[in-house]
Amino acid sequence: MNYFLIDGYNLSFRCFWAMPDLTRSDGFPTGALHAFFASALRLSSMDVPHATAVFFDKGGSVRHRKICPEYKANRSEMPEKMRAQMPYIKRLCESLGFTVIEREGIEADDLLGSAAVKLKDSCEMVSIVSADKDFAQLVGPRVRQLLPPKPKTQDWIVLDAIGVKGKYGVYPNQIPSFLALIGDSADNISGLNGVGPKTAAKWLKDYGDLDTIIRRYDWVRPEKFREVIKNGEALLRRNIELVTIDTACPLEDFAMEVKRPDFKDIAEF
Repeated sequence: MNYFLIDGYNLSFRCFWAMPDLTRSDGFPTGALHAFFASALRLSSMDVPHATAVFFDKGGSVRHRKICPEYKANRSEMPEKMRAQMPYIKRLCESLGFTVIEREGIEADDLLGSAAVKLKDSCEMVSIVSADKDFAQLVGPRVRQLLPPKPKTQDWIVLDAIGVKGKYGVYPNQIPSFLALIGDSADNISGLNGVGPKTAAKWLKDYGDLDTIIRRYDWVRPEKFREVIKNGEALLRRNIELVTIDTACPLEDFAMEVKRPDFKDIAEF
């Protein structure tokens, strides 16, 4: 069995911004729906047969806001034209035979990550469909990440453990440390001042993980960062809590199976 786990809002936003301002005859926006349907069709043709679930945020993440009240506070409101299409995107997922998963107060990343860990030991492959770099930390045996196709192509980009190392310069299990050091502007997480991806990757190559970098701060080069790391310990430890996906969310009622699409409903839709 193969499983596809889709980051619902990540894919929906990409579809919304990728399309022109399409509308139905009465003015209702349809651009994101068109692109989401096309993406779903391409995914449905891969690794057949497979079961698919789509994960959505609901009500914000209580866990993250306890750690950092400003988490994702930099994000603007969802465009009204996209908001109007979201219920229909979820309905389309159900018509396609996808399981829609959302839990009040739990971030979709944590739900998806928990599902991936639960499923990976009893399947051929778990494919995480998202452009979010946080999911690279889950890549490993029987778990891969599918990145959206580049412009002018239709093939999803497969990211395995070697691909993660090639893309970010670190191994999957080092991704949380990597993100804690450089921060993540998309989630309003500040990294260490002056530390970019190349510097973070070099430190992790030399020291292995964030704890060792903090403990051996007086060995780090360039020397100008030694005091920065020492004084930034609290920030770094907060960051790694924020960027580490919680893979222990309760999913007792979670079940996935291969479902036949409701072609009649899809045609009417």
